[in-house]
Amino acid sequence: MPQNEYIERAQKLHGKRLDTEERARKKAAREGHKQSENAQNLRGLRAKLFAKERHAQKIQMRKAIKQHEERNVKGAAEEKDPSNPVPAYLLDRANPTSAKALSSQIKSKRAEKAARFSVPIPKVKGISEEELFKVVKTGKKVHKKGWKRVVTKPTFVGPDFTRRPVKYERFIRPMGLRYKKANVTHPTLNVTVQLPILGVKKNPSNPLYTQLGVLSKGTIIEVNVSDLGMVTASGKIAWGRYAQITNNPENDGCLNAVLLV
Repeated sequence: MPQNEYIERAQKLHGKRLDTEERARKKAAREGHKQSENAQNLRGLRAKLFAKERHAQKIQMRKAIKQHEERNVKGAAEEKDPSNPVPAYLLDRANPTSAKALSSQIKSKRAEKAARFSVPIPKVKGISEEELFKVVKTGKKVHKKGWKRVVTKPTFVGPDFTRRPVKYERFIRPMGLRYKKANVTHPTLNVTVQLPILGVKKNPSNPLYTQLGVLSKGTIIEVNVSDLGMVTASGKIAWGRYAQITNNPENDGCLNAVLLV
């Protein structure tokens, strides 16, 4: 059993508390009061972050309300043969029913666009810096300073990578935790091949982890797919494609990923 599923296991064995639903309902009811209290009392940087988050929530709420209003648009049926001639500026008023079709068309386009950028694992558990970095004391025996960090997770470094001088090196990436290849699965062909890694595109936990090339679950990497014979829209052979890591490499000792097509 994975280490982080002990709560689910306890619920299966012993069940939930009798007042679980009531506690959840009360907690949801308190959210509004909590937000109001934060909006009134927060100061400085925390207030700015809270205002930014609340602003994004309001935008999403307004979008949802607007979509519901567009869905419920009702228009008058068009007249087959108008008895009186209509001026040019009144011609568009005869068919307001097109608003509903237009809104559904926009929604479908948005859904297609979102599907292009969808990933197999949309949410992953974040990695704290305390978990990722190990402090290394360096310097003379009397005045040792802990400003160096050893990366404890698997990483990727390019083929032309050279370490900085020891005096100026802040992050140490051990040789034993460096990966060069990944087992990539093609979702439509259902085949798995071992492909060389070209680079780390994005680590969802932290931008610093992306710069260091940390390979954790949910990370988007770029792999060399020239051996698969994939072609672009113009007919040229594709060189690099993105893939998402689906396992925990530090536990399994290998890198498994799904190709984003």
